[in-house]
Amino acid sequence: MDRSGAETEGRRRVVIERVRPEVDGGRFPIKRVVGEEVSVEADVLVDGHDVLAVRLLHAPLSGDATFREEVMVPCGNDVFRARFDVGPCGFHRYTVEAWVDSFATACRGLSRKVEAGQDVRVELLDLGRLVAAAAGHASGTDHHLLAELARELEDELGNVETRVARVLAPSIAELMVRNAGRADATRYAKILSITVDPTYARFSAWYELFPRSLGAPGRHGTFADVERMLPYVRQLGFDVLYLPPIHPIGRTHRKGPNNTLVAGPNDPGSPWAIGAAEGGHTAAHPELGSLEAFEHLVQTARAEQVEIAIDIAFQASPDHPWVQQHPEWFHRRADGSIQYAENPPKKYQDVVPFAFDGPAWPQLWAALRDVFLFWVARGVRVFRVDNPHTKPLPFWEWCLAEVKRVEPTAIFLAEAFTRPKLMLGLAKRGFSQSYTYFTWRTTRPDLERYLLQVSKGEHADVMRPNFWPNTPDILPEELQHGGRPAFVRRAVLAATMSSSWGVYGPAFELMEHVARPGSEEYLDNEKYELKRWDLGREDSLAPLLSLLNRIRRENRALWGNEGVTVHPTDDSNVLAFSKRAGSSVILVVVLLDGHHPHGCWLDLDLPALGVEEDETFQVHDLLADGRWDWHGRRAYVHLDPRVMPAHVFRIRRSLQNETGFEYYL
Repeated sequence: MDRSGAETEGRRRVVIERVRPEVDGGRFPIKRVVGEEVSVEADVLVDGHDVLAVRLLHAPLSGDATFREEVMVPCGNDVFRARFDVGPCGFHRYTVEAWVDSFATACRGLSRKVEAGQDVRVELLDLGRLVAAAAGHASGTDHHLLAELARELEDELGNVETRVARVLAPSIAELMVRNAGRADATRYAKILSITVDPTYARFSAWYELFPRSLGAPGRHGTFADVERMLPYVRQLGFDVLYLPPIHPIGRTHRKGPNNTLVAGPNDPGSPWAIGAAEGGHTAAHPELGSLEAFEHLVQTARAEQVEIAIDIAFQASPDHPWVQQHPEWFHRRADGSIQYAENPPKKYQDVVPFAFDGPAWPQLWAALRDVFLFWVARGVRVFRVDNPHTKPLPFWEWCLAEVKRVEPTAIFLAEAFTRPKLMLGLAKRGFSQSYTYFTWRTTRPDLERYLLQVSKGEHADVMRPNFWPNTPDILPEELQHGGRPAFVRRAVLAATMSSSWGVYGPAFELMEHVARPGSEEYLDNEKYELKRWDLGREDSLAPLLSLLNRIRRENRALWGNEGVTVHPTDDSNVLAFSKRAGSSVILVVVLLDGHHPHGCWLDLDLPALGVEEDETFQVHDLLADGRWDWHGRRAYVHLDPRVMPAHVFRIRRSLQNETGFEYYL
């Protein structure tokens, strides 16, 4: 470093540390949705007692976008904070810059000496030099005003009191900040990044169905049949309709009912055995309809405010055209055959995996990226990705970024029931939402720990949970044996604990609960056969699902996973937690015992509810429309699983208008 460089570095006295949020030292972006706030903190240090000017810089990632600035305010203990709202969809960046504010430091010293009755003529001369330097950076009106003030201070024009008042005026402080030279400013060593997604990446309700089961008896369902289901899905309040793979299904080793190894001539096979003579990942199953019919479905659904999500499963049937066209994209065994997929003890003889790390990986990766882009071109913005944890993390980081550069509003749900760190690794590399372990969290301690885990800490900046009580692959033991109370309980928990949730229907609302013996898989699974569903059954949970989704839409506290507090209860079978966003506060109380009524006392964290210690407030049960006035930290609830095993309370505070009339907000 030359002499001038050393001098410049030596004048940079400010140190910036621990900028947050920051994921893995800035290696990965944080996630936000359009219009969402980013709150940034940093530890900013300088020797002595000088005043610091600290700025948060943020801009879209595009190279020609200039940084916007937000003033970072001190919060004590050398911590500074600022906030900004992000948008539009795409990639954004942020960092922190700080410098010693010599003018503010000198003004602070001047004020103290004036208060002490000391002579401040020399201090005013020093300030004149600082103002003159700022005038040299300024132009137009700013230059004129600062130059005039510098002349007054340096030439000692007017009396001391007048000069003190002039230099301490707030308008002058603004001019000085705007025109401060920053040659000696310190900028944080990293430019941190943000992935900005559409709102439904953060807040969404998913409904999964098999299109082929929607046809009349004896007929395979079509995309047109899915269109006819849209009013039902919308009536339930779901805004994402997820379809399992819609591609041609292979015939080699096609699975029969209940995953049997031999299929009959009319058995449809598993949709995840992708590829046949009719095409592969960029083709539609002929019995579902044409690509034009699919595009019409997407457009019709969007007009109904429903996004169509499709399944992306990067695996192939032995009949997939790529098996013959690109044999180098598959791993070969010693005898020349292709190893079928396995997840011991499960075997998938009808599926062969791709060689992501094979010699032709660049061409394979490009082709798989183009699968996403093919469906993006046909209007799809939402993708559920099958088993991403069995494919390389570097592939997903590259592929998902490539897709979002073309379509910034695309989002991706990772169906990865895998090890926690691997699940988190997928989220860091671009997956917008993640399946979770909620399905297997059933006790109060497990649910409390998991709720706090997914809503707080560093993970919350990158991993958005999506809670599913059931999937075509998973019928948990609780639903097998718990009866209607279990389905109601799990729906309430999923819909309120997470800002995104989903159900595999109509199996869920019709409370399908019979599993293959010794397994967590449905008997007569829809993955291997066509089903017929009676959506008009009187015992259907459709009204409950509709109510839950309406509660979610109408209460901002449920739009995100922040502001979560667990409230102790004196009954291990009763879980209580709240969510708060501004004035919107929801308190959820759920009975985990599906067989017996329970009464218990809640020990409420009143500050978390936005309630004063001596305040009377109202709780409005949004499930049963009951209302009660509560006072103080202790509250009693009684729940009967045969009636309703949960309360979803909206907290309403007591207020008075100008005439003294009391009402609840």
